[in-house]
Amino acid sequence: MRRPLAGASHRSLVLAGASRRSLADASRRRPLALVAALAALLAAALLLTGCGGRATTHHKPGTSHEEATGSAGTLLPARDEGGHRLRELPAAQAPAVRVQTRPDTEGGWNIHLTVERFRFTPDSTGGAALPGRGHARLLVDGREAGRLYGPWGYVPAGTRTLTVRLHADDHTAWAVSGAPVQATVRLDAAATPPATPPPAPEPAPTPTGRTVDITVSGSTVAPPPSRIELKKGERLTLRVTSDRADTLHVHGYDRELPLSPGTPATLTLTVDRTGLFEVETHGSGLLLTQLVVR
Repeated sequence: MRRPLAGASHRSLVLAGASRRSLADASRRRPLALVAALAALLAAALLLTGCGGRATTHHKPGTSHEEATGSAGTLLPARDEGGHRLRELPAAQAPAVRVQTRPDTEGGWNIHLTVERFRFTPDSTGGAALPGRGHARLLVDGREAGRLYGPWGYVPAGTRTLTVRLHADDHTAWAVSGAPVQATVRLDAAATPPATPPPAPEPAPTPTGRTVDITVSGSTVAPPPSRIELKKGERLTLRVTSDRADTLHVHGYDRELPLSPGTPATLTLTVDRTGLFEVETHGSGLLLTQLVVR
């Protein structure tokens, strides 16, 4: 029987050792490769979420947030008072807003917005500009004072003019024909419902009946037109001074009196018919007073 050569045995031992080292190295490299693969999958998932999932606020360096987010409408170079760019939409697709106001019992005004083709989306503020979504901004006397993420709001006392403007989620202002989509209301004294004037004092009875003095200046009647309560059979004297030539007419009694500029004119009658009768001027068509005869 032939014995194996010593050199061959040595080579076999060397090869066997190398194989074991290769297997050990491969075993050590396998976890590293698995970690790298998982990292690549995670990065791909993040990219897909940013592009195809919820609107993201990330954009390329060198581009503004407003330029990079959303593709709705046309981004105009014009900006509003707060520096927000306008985002143009066709009128048929653009949102619309109306404002209703009512005084608050503790001062100021409660406001309610009625919107069309629009809904408030506070959860996506800062995202892409999607049609019909966003928030409202309040401009008090021309200066931005806050935002609304729903239809109800409040503005403090002293506000004269309130403007409500609709913005997209990316803070651009929705616009039609180059103008922001907004509504403006006046809250100053001119818009406040006038208080009901106190009733005119009843003419004092005289031995010969009642006398009422009325002055007409331009379109102003003093005292302001009111109702004069009379009893049937009572005697009434109307003394009227006008700054222009005109004719006084008592409806229902068909009594007339010429009026000369600056000269008091007097008409006396006995009210013998019950009802409501107006006293007015023919030329200027002003209501002077009303007679209520009972």
